[in-house]
Amino acid sequence: MSDLGSRRTWHGVLVATALPLRADLSVDYDAYAAHCAWLIEEGCDAVVPNGSLGEYQTLTAEERARVVEVAISAVGGERVIPGVAAYGSVEARRWAEQAAEAGAQAVMLLPPNAYRADERAVRTHYAAVAQVGLPIIAYNNPHDTKVDLTPELLASLHADGSIRAVKEFSGDVRRAYQIAELAPELDLLIGADDVLLELAIAGAKGWVAGYPNALPHSSVELFRAATAGDLAAALPLYRQLHPLLRWDSRTEFVQAIKLSMDLAGRYGGPCRPPRVPLSSEQEATVRAATEKALAAGLR
Repeated sequence: MSDLGSRRTWHGVLVATALPLRADLSVDYDAYAAHCAWLIEEGCDAVVPNGSLGEYQTLTAEERARVVEVAISAVGGERVIPGVAAYGSVEARRWAEQAAEAGAQAVMLLPPNAYRADERAVRTHYAAVAQVGLPIIAYNNPHDTKVDLTPELLASLHADGSIRAVKEFSGDVRRAYQIAELAPELDLLIGADDVLLELAIAGAKGWVAGYPNALPHSSVELFRAATAGDLAAALPLYRQLHPLLRWDSRTEFVQAIKLSMDLAGRYGGPCRPPRVPLSSEQEATVRAATEKALAAGLR
């Protein structure tokens, strides 16, 4: 089990958890609790419930709240960073309050994305949620939200006192250096699995990760080697894992990771609509890459 020590809650390998659904698409909370506990036992540092990988958009309010409570009951609030994204700032703040009441010590927040929000709207949104008092990890995903948290805007949000870290999912690794120059105290977190090595070398403090759901031990090994600058260990492992890691940046990432979980002996199961099963070609590609990784001893 990883040691919290004096590290910040968002340092290390933070697993954006997949949510186990039964055949009737109801949430299996017991399986979710066991999955969270297993990830920590395998060396991961924290879990991130109610992200896109956890299909939060398809959950009822009751389900979404219970997911957070189950995760905290399973591994402790210091190891749980709930996603609190919502179309409106009032609702996002309410989810942050729920996370705080449940015992979480930090949250992750997308920018407002019901429309293409400008800088004033983004700063107002983060400031409103920051009033709850929990540290906020901003989540920059301009591909899906159409709102780009540029290095300049992130520096402003940090100067406002609204955010402490950023999950960077733009895919532009050059931004790591701009962020460090403009806001040196803002912690950079790897947001996409398939740029892990590049952002680790650039000084990332954490990894909000998808594929540890299926292969936690090898994923943690990769992150530790990469952030330590041990390229002799990290690069071969990165090459082995990359055919899977790149699925984290594709639209079908939830289905792909759940399939890999099933193949690795961890229950992944189905997704809720509107996500549909992988095509036969996609399934074959994920299956082949996962089986190759397992055959190589990755786990």
